Amino acid sequence: MHTTGIFLGLGTNLGDREQNLIRCLNELVASSVVEVHKISSIYETDPVGVTDQPDFLNMVVEIETSLLPMKLLHFVKDAEKKLGREDGRRWGPRLIDIDILAYGDVVVEEEELNIPHMSLAERLFVLVPLQEIAPDFYHPKLKLSVAELIQQCQDIKQIKLIQSQSELERKLAWKAKGRI
Repeated sequence: MHTTGIFLGLGTNLGDREQNLIRCLNELVASSVVEVHKISSIYETDPVGVTDQPDFLNMVVEIETSLLPMKLLHFVKDAEKKLGREDGRRWGPRLIDIDILAYGDVVVEEEELNIPHMSLAERLFVLVPLQEIAPDFYHPKLKLSVAELIQQCQDIKQIKLIQSQSELERKLAWKAKGRI
């Protein structure tokens, strides 16, 4: 493994949402190309964009990998399909969603991939769990800390703690490499 400081956002709003996140974490851990270092608590939020759908459970994980950003994108898209995600409308309901939020201090601006994630600074459901596991995170493009991003964020949606990181770890058969 090589690059650290890679953050993935996980989200789900269909079926057994907590189990979907646990299955996703287990899929990441079982991979030979990704090492999970930290996991955040699980938070519940209202949907964004299309609002006539169930609420989401969201969390953030820090990983290490030797995959370059585009290969990592293909890896997470394959993982989503393996976990049962089907193509649907943008911002619509989904069994699992895995977004690359940040990849160290790398900036990628391509049609298929933007790193840091284009909506990272606009979503409390990403910023709050990110701050929980990476309080020293610094946005490489906006040149702001995660605390500054939260202060400036205009997202007014409520986020509700559903399960703490320690409670979640007790349900997993493995432990993340780094503890908060």
